Amino acid sequence: MSKQFVTGSIIGIVAATAIAGVASYTLMDSGEYSKVVKVEPVMKTVSTPRQDCRDELVTQQKPVKDKHQVTGTIAGAVIGGVLGHQVGGGTGKDIATVGGAGAGGYAGNKVQEKIQEGNTEQSLQQVCSTVYDSRQVQDGYQVTYLYNDRQHVIHMDYDPGSRIPMEDGQPRVDSNS
Repeated sequence: MSKQFVTGSIIGIVAATAIAGVASYTLMDSGEYSKVVKVEPVMKTVSTPRQDCRDELVTQQKPVKDKHQVTGTIAGAVIGGVLGHQVGGGTGKDIATVGGAGAGGYAGNKVQEKIQEGNTEQSLQQVCSTVYDSRQVQDGYQVTYLYNDRQHVIHMDYDPGSRIPMEDGQPRVDSNS
């Protein structure tokens, strides 16, 4: 076999393969397409919850043993009765004693109540609340395309590039074509 024949055969085989490849690509790619006019990213806000904790100084009333202020009432009534007994004479002294005991009992109750309310303690307590961190994330693309001389808009998960494959008058968005 001659060298020219071998070289010519190789060139012929390469040319035939190239022509067949281009022809099959053109045949495969002969579908209908629409021209993409504009592609804009679509953003959405995503909120993520998290715990935010801090130590706070809390003041609270200490526990009381005498919730009804019985001790203050009795002590006040005794002191009021003694003081009332010092006033007047005869039946007036008896009335003053009873009145002093009543007023002293009420005053003793209120004094003990005020003392108990002021008897506080402070402690550090951890206070937590839920806060939300927000951020913007991309949620696809808003694609404007021309089909039959009219503009249409579609939301797509990917940027289609310069054209969109069409199928039965609708964009084919099932793959990254």
